[in-house]
Amino acid sequence: MSSGSGGDQGGFDRRPQPYRAMIVEPVLTGRHAAGDDGLRHLRTPEARLDEAVGLSAAINLDIVHAAVVRINAPRPATLFGEGKVEELAGMVAAEELDLVVIDHPLTPVQQRNLEKNLKTKVIDRTGLILEIFGDRARTKEGRLQVDLAHLTWQKSRLVRSWTHLERQRGGAGFMGGPGETQIEADRRQIQDRILALQKQLEGVRRTRDLHRKKRKKIPQPVVALVGYTNAGKSTLFNRMTEANVFAKDLLFATLDPTLRKIRLPHGREVILSDTVGFISDLPTHLVAAFRATLEEVLEADLILHVRDISHPDSDAQAMDVKKTLDDLGVNPATGAPVVEVWNKIDNLDPVYRQKLLDEQSASGEGAIALSALTGEGLDTLYNRIDAFIALHDDVFVVRIPVAEGLLLAQLYQLSQVLDRTDGEDFVEAQVRVTDKQRGPFRSAFASYLVE
Repeated sequence: MSSGSGGDQGGFDRRPQPYRAMIVEPVLTGRHAAGDDGLRHLRTPEARLDEAVGLSAAINLDIVHAAVVRINAPRPATLFGEGKVEELAGMVAAEELDLVVIDHPLTPVQQRNLEKNLKTKVIDRTGLILEIFGDRARTKEGRLQVDLAHLTWQKSRLVRSWTHLERQRGGAGFMGGPGETQIEADRRQIQDRILALQKQLEGVRRTRDLHRKKRKKIPQPVVALVGYTNAGKSTLFNRMTEANVFAKDLLFATLDPTLRKIRLPHGREVILSDTVGFISDLPTHLVAAFRATLEEVLEADLILHVRDISHPDSDAQAMDVKKTLDDLGVNPATGAPVVEVWNKIDNLDPVYRQKLLDEQSASGEGAIALSALTGEGLDTLYNRIDAFIALHDDVFVVRIPVAEGLLLAQLYQLSQVLDRTDGEDFVEAQVRVTDKQRGPFRSAFASYLVE
């Protein structure tokens, strides 16, 4: 603890101090470069380092140093060569670092050897993402999914980051803590915990399925927001729903799905869903653990792929999102249509921004350019959503006796009344009926339809 001002009780600052950390971005060169993971080779090493720094900032690490390290011949024991390990160890000692983040997959052996040589805690990209997920998850399902993914990863490691499960959430879990004695627990204990978590998660999923089935019975179509982490999905969600979802300039600010009903300018109601952000090289078992969270996307009638169009790696990020969606079975051929939303145009050069808006206005289709922060371009998004949903609607004309007040009320529940003429004996109305309400509408009004 450090000395505090006299205003603090006891004269000390009792807030937990952030861990001092170093971020290392390994870049495999020569013949090993082709084996680099995922689509990350589409980004420059500097851009990858920036993302790793952003990930680390998401759990409030004090980043003392960050660097790209090129590796010609990766070592099975330590990944880095002996000289580089010594250099890193010197920096750890000089800066009194608590943590070294290696933005690359590490084998259990490499992680243990690096910890031994650097004399501090070491985590890789997967471990860092798990820590962020653990810090961000708020719902019961989200926390169970985090714990399950963490334990699955730990089965082959049994290092200190398992203490993540043994403490109150609220910070990074890679340092020691109340669960330290669990390090020596054998795999059977971990497997028992995995099975227990899977059982709990299955119960939560059954409840979620019941809620989803109920939602299928309501007339509103579902519009899901997806995109790379920090693309501005939650800011857009808040702008469209006037909700107060946590939205901040942090990677993985949203981990739990949020659903809200919104009314479009022309009166149509839709359900808007905000989902977890995607990221490059998301571990397979982590995608599987969060599949239930992403099932909102699988059930959507329309998917809005939100992109930070001002980001220098926007195209590479978009490819990562498309790959993850494809892994989930969501693509234009098998799932809901996907419309790109180019967000953060307020960060663009004014001339280029106007060019995007002019092209959008001329074509009337394709990507939608907007700013969730300022609201510019939002009307175009609303109109596109409304036009898409309308493609699946039917338009009917009904003639209902004036005395049938309850039936008239039901008409407004099951359809959107476009035009209405009130006569002495009958009310004649032109109505639009959604695909979801077509069956109930025909059952209720079959004898009142005007051909």
